[in-house]
Amino acid sequence: MEHTPTHPVPLHAPTFTQPPSHRLAVPYHCPAQFRVVAPSPHVTAIVGQDVVLRCQLSPCKDAGSSDIRWIQQRSSGFVHHYQNGVDLEQMEEYKGRTELLRDGLSDGNLDLRITAVRSSDSGSYICTVEDGDNYAEAVVDLEVSDPFSQIVHPWKVALAVVITLLIGSFIVSIVFLHRKRGELRAEGWSTGRCCAGTGMVGVVLSSAPWRHTGGGREIFPGIPSSH
Repeated sequence: MEHTPTHPVPLHAPTFTQPPSHRLAVPYHCPAQFRVVAPSPHVTAIVGQDVVLRCQLSPCKDAGSSDIRWIQQRSSGFVHHYQNGVDLEQMEEYKGRTELLRDGLSDGNLDLRITAVRSSDSGSYICTVEDGDNYAEAVVDLEVSDPFSQIVHPWKVALAVVITLLIGSFIVSIVFLHRKRGELRAEGWSTGRCCAGTGMVGVVLSSAPWRHTGGGREIFPGIPSSH
C-alpha cells in the first residue's frame, strides 16, 4: 500500500476589520462648568443700613450675559432678576431698594446691594446663575437687628404707664385744690389770721365782709376792737 505523505495544513488566525467609521475615536466636548461661591454666607445688619450680599463665580468668568437671580428663599420670590444687561420684575417690597453691582460682573462677581434694610428682610437668599446649559447657586443668610426694639421690655412699658398715671393724678389734684381754694376765698373763708382780742392763730370762718378800723386792722364782726 502506497503511503501518501501528509503535510500539516497551516492554520491562520482569523482577522477582523473594523468599519472605517469606528477606527478613530471621536472626542466628546464637555462644556466648561462653574460654581457659585458665597465668600460671606452669613451677613448681619441694623435696620436702616445698606447691605451687600456677595457671591461670585468659580472659576472666574464674565457674567454679564448670564441670567442672574437673587431669590428670597421663604417665598421663592425674585428679590432681583438680571438678564442680558436688563433688570426684570421683582417683588413689590424690594422695588427701588436693590441693585446688582454691574461693575463686578466682568470679574464674575454677582453682588447685590439692598438699601435701607428692614426687619422683614431677614432670612435666606439664593443666588442663581444660568449660562447656557450650566447652572449653579449659593445661599446667603441675612440677619437684620433692631437695637431699639431690644431696649423696650414689657416691665419698662408697665412702669412708664404707672408713672404717667401718678403724674397725671398729681396734676389733677393740684388743679382741683387750686380751684377749691379760689371758691373758698370767694365765699369769705380765710387762713392764717389772728382772731382779734384772743391772740390765737387759726382759721376764721365767716360769710360776712371784714370790717376795717381806722388803724388798718381787720376785725371779725361782733368782736369789739381794742384801742
